[in-house]
Amino acid sequence: MRMLDLLLKKRSGGEHSQEELDFIAAGAASGKVPDYQLSAWLMAAFFNPLSRKETAGFTRAMARSGRKLDLKGLGARRVDKHSTGGVGDGVSLALAPVAAAAGVIVPMMSGRGLGHTGGTLDKLESVKGFKVRLPPARIYRQLESTGLCMFGQTEELAPSDRKLYALRDASCTVESLPLIVASILSKKYAEDITGLVMDVKFGSGAFLEDFKKSRELASALIGTARLLGMRCVAVLTAMNEPLGFAVGNALEMRQSIGVLRGEKGPSDFMEVLEVLAGWMICLGGRARTPEEGARRARAVIADGSALEKMRLMVRWQGGDPRVIDDPDKFLPRAPLKASVKAPGAGYLLRMDARTVGRASVVLGAGRARAEDAVDFGAGIMLRKKVGDRLAAGDAVADLYASDPAKLAEGKKMFESALAAGPRPPRRERLIREIMERP
Repeated sequence: MRMLDLLLKKRSGGEHSQEELDFIAAGAASGKVPDYQLSAWLMAAFFNPLSRKETAGFTRAMARSGRKLDLKGLGARRVDKHSTGGVGDGVSLALAPVAAAAGVIVPMMSGRGLGHTGGTLDKLESVKGFKVRLPPARIYRQLESTGLCMFGQTEELAPSDRKLYALRDASCTVESLPLIVASILSKKYAEDITGLVMDVKFGSGAFLEDFKKSRELASALIGTARLLGMRCVAVLTAMNEPLGFAVGNALEMRQSIGVLRGEKGPSDFMEVLEVLAGWMICLGGRARTPEEGARRARAVIADGSALEKMRLMVRWQGGDPRVIDDPDKFLPRAPLKASVKAPGAGYLLRMDARTVGRASVVLGAGRARAEDAVDFGAGIMLRKKVGDRLAAGDAVADLYASDPAKLAEGKKMFESALAAGPRPPRRERLIREIMERP
């Protein structure tokens, strides 16, 4: 088999066999297919998109390009959750312990923040000593003992995806829907899960701003996941303003710990948490309906078992478990603080999520490039949300940084995200749609 022949086939609109897709993925992982041919193939696939069958086949091929977890010995349904990325979207930190406390096996493979969006791994690593790079045997043991493990993609899991992800960026083929689907699902397929709950964002702070485009992605994810033997549900949620009150790694970790300790959480954060948890618990076979699952989620928060599940995970993964009882003491916070005041009386009309995310990156909480370091203690704590009444001089947010210049620049950028007016804005539905079928 020659890559040149496969290039010509896809350029001409032909459909690849599973064997051909396996050859491409294996060649990307091993380096036997050069980058220039892979980039050319990606461009051909951009203009002649992979069919639903090809997308499932390529997802399977990318997962098989490395080592696949084998979790069938756990003897239960395994459910993960994936978000397409947002600002202040630390829901996974509370969600995974909640679902696990309800009896679901939760292997949750997550990523790092890049650009204006945050990453779950960075938030977890704000806990001193917490390890996210775990070998497959270690992941299995932890799931067997606790039902919960939150970890990063290893060198062995879907290695072709790392190569192709970088080449998609370099070859301007990032927007190809089938390639996005294959990239997301290859890692989930490699986890050996039986169910997947997708939080597909739309709005200013989302990867795909347009609702129709996000809905297309959700449909493609559900259809492809089913071809791979995974039941998938997509929850389409708005990301026009940050979710919750916290934007930043340790700040978001603190917020999630507080929620599991029974503190009253932000209403938008709690709504997304309960809906996603309800579906995870349902797909995990621990509730007959997502509504029953949501009730179980509230119960495991109320009785403290979700908090104990988080404590157990922190201990298993090398973190300091004292953070669960005293997050203010054992989580980092940047030493410099600035408050942003309301420009006048009225109502908060806008807090643009993308701009707030970019401001958090300037403060040090995120990355402009993959190799950038992260200041775990930097970020933004919101005092007001869109629709809230403002009095002159009210604090809208507190900003934290470790460098005076970054604090000043981040404050200026955050202020540009805001708009106020004399009348309250029209309320946007947070959850626009829940899709069970493509």
